Amino acid sequence: MPASVPNTAAYFTLENHTANAVTLIGVNTSVAKEAQLHTIIEENGMVKMRQVTGFSIPSHGSLSLQPTGDHIMLLSLTAPLVVDDKVPLELIFEDGQQLIIELPVLKQAAQRSEQADHHHHH
Repeated sequence: MPASVPNTAAYFTLENHTANAVTLIGVNTSVAKEAQLHTIIEENGMVKMRQVTGFSIPSHGSLSLQPTGDHIMLLSLTAPLVVDDKVPLELIFEDGQQLIIELPVLKQAAQRSEQADHHHHH
């Protein structure tokens, strides 16, 4: 991301292999001042982003975070992200469990332009 872009988004798929539903309620990362859970809603024909308190993952189900739906916004990046760098995320669940994952930085050009545009409406 260029240094002039202070925010970006994280996309990945989480699978729940347990017998109970779990809820992702927060994310910490060293690369941004704040990480928020967001979803995309359509309101009066306009597509908008909304912050949410959590994403539920059903028992033996999965949660897919993607540009057109639920995703994690990384706000006020502490430094520009470089393609192929690894970004650590600490996922926090409602039951107190935590999971550390690493995501590779990918070029935003992989997204369709109308999806990338919605991030400019914060």
